Amino acid sequence: MELTSSTNKASTKKVSTKKVVVFDYGFGNVRSAERALARVGADVEITRDFDKAMNADGLLVPGVGAFAACMQGLRAARGDWVIDRRLSGGRPVMGICVGMQILFARGIEHGVEAEGLDEWPGTVAPLEAEVVPHMGWNTVDAPADSQLFAGLAQGARFYFVHSYAVHDWTQESHNPLIAPPKVTWATHGKPFVAAVENGALWATQFHPEKSGDAGAQLLTNWIGTL
Repeated sequence: MELTSSTNKASTKKVSTKKVVVFDYGFGNVRSAERALARVGADVEITRDFDKAMNADGLLVPGVGAFAACMQGLRAARGDWVIDRRLSGGRPVMGICVGMQILFARGIEHGVEAEGLDEWPGTVAPLEAEVVPHMGWNTVDAPADSQLFAGLAQGARFYFVHSYAVHDWTQESHNPLIAPPKVTWATHGKPFVAAVENGALWATQFHPEKSGDAGAQLLTNWIGTL
């Protein structure tokens, strides 16, 4: 289902101040994320301090590099435990790029398989496309009732830099009282998961902090739920 908003330009109107921690475990563009969040009115701190990460209104987990290395760095900083504890209490977490990929069960790079956080089933595998990495602007196909993409124009473009992705979504909801995850797709060669909204856990394969006004609107939407 295509995005249905007719807005031509993403709003960067500031929201009420919320405390957001950008988790610094050595594998992410933390300064870019900090600037983008501050732009939309968040009170941002870059830290790996356990108490601050636990007590913030929102926790943002960036990620750049190899899946296995990011997981190793995250575990060394106790980030896996922080994410699990926050989600157990229904406290918002957002992952970006490899920070999204590590939320899945496993990743395979160069034939080496590594365990992820297993918040969602699925395997991060090489992109199936003629040109890899996928680097540049691309549109997405989001659910009509998406909160993450609310207020964005149909055909809004986001900035991607990646060579791996999840190509199949396998999680099912059998409880009618629990809303199923909202999955957004993009295509580079073959369709892949571009974003997920799942209760307190949201994530994007693209970089909202590098996606101009569209990315700013998306971060505003996330902060508005904190």
